Amino acid sequence: MPLSLLWLGLTLLGALHIQAQDATPDLIRAPSLRRVPLQRNFQDEQFQGKWYVVGLAGNAVQRKEEGQEPMYSTTYQLNDDRSFNVTSTLLRGQRCDHWIRTFVPTSRPGQYNLGNIKSYPGVKNYLVRVVATDYSQYAMVFFRKGSRNKQFFKTTLYGRTKELSPELRERFTRFAKSLGLPDDRIVFPTPIDQCIDD
Repeated sequence: MPLSLLWLGLTLLGALHIQAQDATPDLIRAPSLRRVPLQRNFQDEQFQGKWYVVGLAGNAVQRKEEGQEPMYSTTYQLNDDRSFNVTSTLLRGQRCDHWIRTFVPTSRPGQYNLGNIKSYPGVKNYLVRVVATDYSQYAMVFFRKGSRNKQFFKTTLYGRTKELSPELRERFTRFAKSLGLPDDRIVFPTPIDQCIDD
């Protein structure tokens, strides 16, 4: 009897584990890279520096209550080997968190892979593509990550300042929708001062 209860318990535990792994809602399929433009004549030296995340859209992004999604910043520091050290600074609760990673250039200027990918458990591939930028005001960047047999993707609207024109925000919205993302997967974070201002 105790042995059968042990087996029943282990079976239930296994079923819960499988159910928890599959608890991610159905993801919108990641688009083919043919649908994602690449900035022509990308200039990495002009792209480096601090950017504010003014817009964010993706298949794992979910719009929250108005004002519930705080803005964060991302700084690209160009290395001698043309890779970028990338630091994102986010407010979580009352704490400033810093997420640091390296983007390694591919043979296509403006397209990068995540460096040292083996140090990110479960991540099989991670691609970054600069879609469009004028370097001084805005940039749109596409990210695609393969993890645990799922493809996640997002696109960001970066600004050198916390506010961008309605035209740029609309252009970003049109691009996100062209990737198959509905309105509830497109957010415009609320500008804040904590953590993201030097």
